[in-house]
Amino acid sequence: MDTPLNAADLAELRMARQLLENPGLAARMTNLLGTPIEKGLGMLPEGWHGRIAGIARAALSKAADAAIFTLDDTPGGKSADRWHKWGAALSGGVGGFFGLAGLTAELPISTTLMMRSIAAIARSEGESLRDADTRSACLMVFAMGGKAAADDAVDSGYYAVRMALAQAVGHAADYLGTKVTVDKAAAPAMVRLIAAIADRFGIQVTEKAAAQAIPALGAAGGALVNTLFIGHFQDMARGHFVVRRLERKYGEEAVRAAYLALGDR
Repeated sequence: MDTPLNAADLAELRMARQLLENPGLAARMTNLLGTPIEKGLGMLPEGWHGRIAGIARAALSKAADAAIFTLDDTPGGKSADRWHKWGAALSGGVGGFFGLAGLTAELPISTTLMMRSIAAIARSEGESLRDADTRSACLMVFAMGGKAAADDAVDSGYYAVRMALAQAVGHAADYLGTKVTVDKAAAPAMVRLIAAIADRFGIQVTEKAAAQAIPALGAAGGALVNTLFIGHFQDMARGHFVVRRLERKYGEEAVRAAYLALGDR
């Protein structure tokens, strides 16, 4: 039988919900830059939207292949959020110096840094990085906090995203349970998961590219945008893995019911 959350855990769930549901990356960039992100979207070259989708998918594939989980597998360790932000700021500064042309080279680096940060946050919330389900949950973070093209207001929330990706995540977890690295030719389940996540991640990469397309942003602006970019996904990861920690304690149904009930208050 599911147990109602105690006051302290309910407060943590409320904090997690605030991170996961508010606000989107575009709104954060607009607030930071003082310029509507739509201005940058209008400056992207023709055909860039389709190209960014491919860049996002390739970046996720490289991040999944990289040595993301070489972190010490000690659940409860520190997540080192600030160190990862500094690394992302550095790569963003280099990318910003070269403008949109630098995105192809910079995004895989910043995505790998974000994946390491997400994994560290997962570990700090009690997850084992050797667990296949944890690895899939880390990838899932890249789908959070941004709408896919087919979303509406009802289908873009945290639990809606989890449900939409559940089948692909399950198949990928089965694969990761027997393999250490990701071989696209031998791991169609992993390819499907990355493709499903890339659909949403690509929207946020487009917003990042739009911010970097704003005139005179330059290297300093690129570093600022990347700091905001990784900070967004760190927030998504913290909220996601707090929810998962509470689910391990109370059961998925009890936590989901409490999470949804917070939206009615």
